[in-house]
Amino acid sequence: MDDQQLIHRIALSMLKGIGPMNARNLVAYCGGVDPIFTDRKLKNTLEKVPGIGPKLIASITDKKVLALAEKELAYVQKHKLRMLFYLDSEYPRRLKQAEDAPVLLFAKGPADLDAAHMVAIVGTRTPSEQGKRLCVELVEGLKEANATIVSGLAYGIDIVAHRTALKQDLPTLGCVAHGLDKLYPGEHAATAKEMLEQGALISELPSGSAFAPGNFPARNRIIAGLSDCTVVVESGPKGGSLITADIANSYDREVFAYPGRPTDPRSEGCNKIIQQNKAMLVTSAKDVITFMEWMPRKKQAPVQAALFSELLPDEQALVDIIKAKGKVDIDELCFQSNMPQGKAAGLLLNLEFNGVVRALPGKVYALN
Repeated sequence: MDDQQLIHRIALSMLKGIGPMNARNLVAYCGGVDPIFTDRKLKNTLEKVPGIGPKLIASITDKKVLALAEKELAYVQKHKLRMLFYLDSEYPRRLKQAEDAPVLLFAKGPADLDAAHMVAIVGTRTPSEQGKRLCVELVEGLKEANATIVSGLAYGIDIVAHRTALKQDLPTLGCVAHGLDKLYPGEHAATAKEMLEQGALISELPSGSAFAPGNFPARNRIIAGLSDCTVVVESGPKGGSLITADIANSYDREVFAYPGRPTDPRSEGCNKIIQQNKAMLVTSAKDVITFMEWMPRKKQAPVQAALFSELLPDEQALVDIIKAKGKVDIDELCFQSNMPQGKAAGLLLNLEFNGVVRALPGKVYALN
């Protein structure tokens, strides 16, 4: 890909007032990124794009953005940053599933952004000593699953998670709310430098971007989107960690939270999302690993074969469907077996008691 194409990609991400969803619409309606900046009859096309009004058209056709994008490309090339565009095969697959994911990511560091197991760890910026200890134990326990730790390089739980990951020789990703030409807070610069050895720093913002309060919630969606699950260690009733948890829920990702004393304000947020069924209660890394099914189960083929030989015809029919599919929800089982849900539920319960199948969240079943 030549420099001009790269400049157009950067320019698309820099357009004022045009978020990721509108940017995608632009690319779709214009037939690619390049026509947005090269088609002389673009205005007629833009008027047909949903969500694009006169002000945004003026922003798109402002040639200053190309000059800024050219300057940014020079910075990217000089500092050997990775640029990940949403249409690229290298763009993180988990993040690509989110409709509001950035159209362009800047990354510094060698970390695999599509590692097998990715865990976001977030929490208060003013944790208790117990909260810090729980965070350390969590990361240490996640080493068993060789997890990549994702957080925001902020004070408190974030930096504890990053530093513990480094001590455990685990890759760790720091998602920041500014360009990669600076680091906030400055006290974490040494940790960030160490993270670049096998981890990465990630941002959707170009160099020279001004600090803005809105950057932080936007950054949190990247943390949630990159990860298989999000763990909240300690949190007050409001804050960035709860925003991250809400975003993870909206992406249909698992959310876990450590419970705390009802009278402790630093546990109020965790207790609240557990109570509201927005997070599963956990007390250790083992709980997370078990729920995510990240450790191989011991094979029990001889026992399973013996159990299968004693099944009733209707039970066998359900087992055959599950065996063929791997994991099946009860609606699909009923459809495939042509059974009423009440009957199928009773048979599945009996199969579960006998150790033939196991129930997963969301009324999904798998062979045991």
